[in-house]
Amino acid sequence: MGQSLVKNYVHIVFSTKYRQPLIQPPVEAELHAYLGGLCNQLECQVIKVGGYTDHVHILCMLSKKIALMKLVEVVKSHSSKWIKTKGEGYESFYWQDGYGAFSVNPSEIDTVIGYIANQHAHHDKKTFQDEYRSFLKKYNVEYDERYVWD
Repeated sequence: MGQSLVKNYVHIVFSTKYRQPLIQPPVEAELHAYLGGLCNQLECQVIKVGGYTDHVHILCMLSKKIALMKLVEVVKSHSSKWIKTKGEGYESFYWQDGYGAFSVNPSEIDTVIGYIANQHAHHDKKTFQDEYRSFLKKYNVEYDERYVWD
């Protein structure tokens, strides 16, 4: 086979360090746009970025040219440096050390887009920790609660 054909949709989730509620307007929309721009620069076509005050969701197509771990590393490090330039209150901004990444069936893309778009309403009822645990359960990811949160 002469070509390498790849189409991997990935849903990436990570929170602020200690889930501090630092992602507030007006920086929230700017941050989401910045995260999407970073993904696009890395040839990981962004589909939807959203989140809540303490975490973000990124739905993108993972490029065949970059490892998932490298994508997340670049997105988190560059965005952390960027947000620290946004004024008082952001100078001690950090992302959590870890992340979650889940493959998405192409037939479920619209559902995930809607889910990400609805984060503010969703988190009126559910904490980030409960949301993340449900992802881990849905995808049958084994984990030790002692090491998930930082």
